[in-house]
Amino acid sequence: MQKHTIVALVQDRPGVLSRVSGLVRRRGYNIESLAVGHSEQPGVSRLTLVVESEDVEQVTKQLYRLIEVIKVSDVTFDPTVEREMAVVKLHAPASVRHEIISMCGVFEAKVVDVGTTTLIIEMTGTPAKVENFLEVVRPYGIKEMMRTGRIAMVRGVRGHNAGEYVEAAA
Repeated sequence: MQKHTIVALVQDRPGVLSRVSGLVRRRGYNIESLAVGHSEQPGVSRLTLVVESEDVEQVTKQLYRLIEVIKVSDVTFDPTVEREMAVVKLHAPASVRHEIISMCGVFEAKVVDVGTTTLIIEMTGTPAKVENFLEVVRPYGIKEMMRTGRIAMVRGVRGHNAGEYVEAAA
C-alpha cells in the first residue's frame, strides 16, 4: 500500500485536529504520522498527515468540507523537503559511549543528556535517515524513544503560504 503525505492549512481553533483525525478514521485510513504546528500566519496551523492507502483523493475532498480547513494538498509525488525528529534514550555504559557518540557524528545527531548508564540523543533528518539511525543504535538497547512524525514542505515557488489564503478569504 502507498503512503501518502497530505499537507493542510487549517484555522487554529479548538477541536480542528479532532475533526480532521475523526474524518480520516471514519474513512478507514490508518494515520501513520500526524504533525501540526503554527504557520507563518497567526491563526493558521500547518498540518502534515501521512496515511497508508492506494488513493486518498476522497480524503482530501472530505477535508475541504470541514469549515476550518483552508487548503489541502497530497504532496506525495511532489518534490518536498521532509523531516522527522527522534529523541532516543540508549543504554550506554562507559565501555560503549565512545562508539555511540561516534555514530552520532556520522548521522549528525546530538547528545542532549548524559546519565550514569544512559545517553539521550536527538536525531533530525529525513524519515529514512532517522530509521537508519535507529537500526544502527538498536543493538545498544533503546530504553525509550519518541518520534515526532513527518513534516513536509513543497520545494520551490509552489507551496502553502498561509498568508495568501487568509488574505483571499478576508
